Amino acid sequence: MERYEYPFAAIVGQEKLKTALLLNLVDPRLGGVLIQGEKGTAKSTAVRGLAALMDEVEVTEGCPFHCRIDGEMLCDECRTKPDRHTARYRRRVVELPVSATEDRVVGTLDLERALKEGVKAFEPGLLAQANGNILYVDEINLLEDHIVDVLLDSAAMGVNTVEREGVSYSHPARFILVGTMNPEEGDLRPQLLDRFGLMVEVHGEPEAEARKEVVRRRLAFETDPAAFCAFYEPEQEKLRRRIAAAQDRLSQVALPEALFDTVARVCTALQVDGHRADITMLKTARALAALDGRQEAAEGDLRQAAELALPHRLRRAPFEQGGGAELNWGELFHG
Repeated sequence: MERYEYPFAAIVGQEKLKTALLLNLVDPRLGGVLIQGEKGTAKSTAVRGLAALMDEVEVTEGCPFHCRIDGEMLCDECRTKPDRHTARYRRRVVELPVSATEDRVVGTLDLERALKEGVKAFEPGLLAQANGNILYVDEINLLEDHIVDVLLDSAAMGVNTVEREGVSYSHPARFILVGTMNPEEGDLRPQLLDRFGLMVEVHGEPEAEARKEVVRRRLAFETDPAAFCAFYEPEQEKLRRRIAAAQDRLSQVALPEALFDTVARVCTALQVDGHRADITMLKTARALAALDGRQEAAEGDLRQAAELALPHRLRRAPFEQGGGAELNWGELFHG
């Protein structure tokens, strides 16, 4: 029986959430997205809906890490193969359950074969599946600390290394990390929080008409998912073309010097630690311009980028006190 995911294009409202997710498809090096909000606000629906918008790429046929032919990082076998056969591979969303064990995440080594035969027999885990894809963790704030450490290492290095009894195996593990969480169920470790390029806080639709439309669409999807998905397919295809065009345009988008000045001033005023926020803001502004079909990023892009890249990196948290309303973005950018 064919399984249907709710179409991304059919999601009502949640514009900031949808934008943040699309930006990471345009530029996978933005650093992923952390989505905070109560249950029933389309967090998981939006993430899973990305799968239908992701592109096909050429990979090495049979490679468990689906190394891309044009990729910067290859596994040992793909790097040493003189003649590699290619296959088409559609990038996807790989889910990491909160209950996953470390072996399930990083993979396992067959020590007996390694010691007796000198062969590094490796059973790939979820990080192998996630290479080149989206790694999605629902309730990421409930992950065990040692699993969080593994994610931190892989996110930072783009490589997963498994070591057992003096035997080690490494493979590429570059992925877009997307996590969802309900803040009422616990906080996220600061080390992992800072690894997310963007953060979005979502809420239920406040307007009655929008709430009714959410319910209408969900009931229509549950009644006949095939017909519902077919109805939204033209909009889905428009999104795919828009993403592809933005990916092609991204490297050509200019960042005027004035934007660097603004970023430095805003991050200094907010006492943001380090420079990751500055870099992420500029990269996000560039991706926004590319997604909008423009060749140069503007201050409006930067302001929108700030609302996605800064809230979770502030020393003092005005967002926790007043839901973000106390921070005057207009004053920051024009003061």
